[in-house]
Amino acid sequence: MVPEAVLFVDDEEKILNSLERLFLDDDFEFLRASSGAAALELIQQRPVAMVVSDHCMPGMNGIELLSRVRGLSPETVRVLMTAHADLATAVAAINQGEIFRFLSKPWDDAELKGVVIDGLFRYRLAGSMRSRDDSTLRSLGQMVELKDPYTKGHCDRVADYAQRIASVLPLEGEALKEIRYGSWLHDCGKVGVPEEILNFPGPLNPQQYSLVKNHSQWGAEVALQARLAPAVVNIIRHHHERYDGKGYPWALAGKAIPLEARIVSIADVFDAMTSDRPYQRKLSFGGAMEMLERLRGTSLDPELTGAFLDILRRDEDFRDGDDRVAGQG
Repeated sequence: MVPEAVLFVDDEEKILNSLERLFLDDDFEFLRASSGAAALELIQQRPVAMVVSDHCMPGMNGIELLSRVRGLSPETVRVLMTAHADLATAVAAINQGEIFRFLSKPWDDAELKGVVIDGLFRYRLAGSMRSRDDSTLRSLGQMVELKDPYTKGHCDRVADYAQRIASVLPLEGEALKEIRYGSWLHDCGKVGVPEEILNFPGPLNPQQYSLVKNHSQWGAEVALQARLAPAVVNIIRHHHERYDGKGYPWALAGKAIPLEARIVSIADVFDAMTSDRPYQRKLSFGGAMEMLERLRGTSLDPELTGAFLDILRRDEDFRDGDDRVAGQG
């Protein structure tokens, strides 16, 4: 298999030399360009999995370059390297979907290597999604869970709960399959979130929370590149919307939130409540039921939540004990 190409762009030759030494033993093809124009020329000539660009360069800055790369080659993962003074610019670029991650200069070698590994994983993720094969899509969701050990089994449990909710609705077989796929992949955008933030055992600061919130947009972008069904993209993008309009990324409210996303949102919230996380201990079955009642009509669709509560009350698998609820038994 031909190794993927990673293109590093910087107007300083010594920086490019340092980067090339750093990645000398890595299993990708190292490409270099000393200007935005040279980088664009390379991308027009051959596939490039990832571009890592400096921001402050003459002629064309990094954000402009990466924005143009997005238009030329949407599947190429884009990373910005910037001085601390440019941090607000970099965060704005992330929020606009122009870049995958940013790194401060001077960079930390381990952090930079980790970002390149994550970026290549995201590139491969989009390619693998195109298979639309059940076992492949499920394994992709499980691979994302490796970034956060607290979420082991999460995508399978969310898929199970979502299918139970969907089963009481008049949905066709294809729609049920898309809900299953979306459930497995709903957190795939967490590839773009550093592990130290995902596993942080306390409240996040605004900058960290901004990065976490971007996972739904990042994931939806990957699913679009993979040409997955609109329902799957909707689940990935909108599973953190709230029924009262206070969610993200688009602050949709009520029935404006796609039905499939409203279903998976309930399943996602229930599994988060009944699983241990770095920031909270799991709730008991009774506590989770009470919390779902409180969230009806605020965070969660009231009718769908009511249907799920009825399922929980009837199903002995849930009532047998907290371990069964959390999927740990």
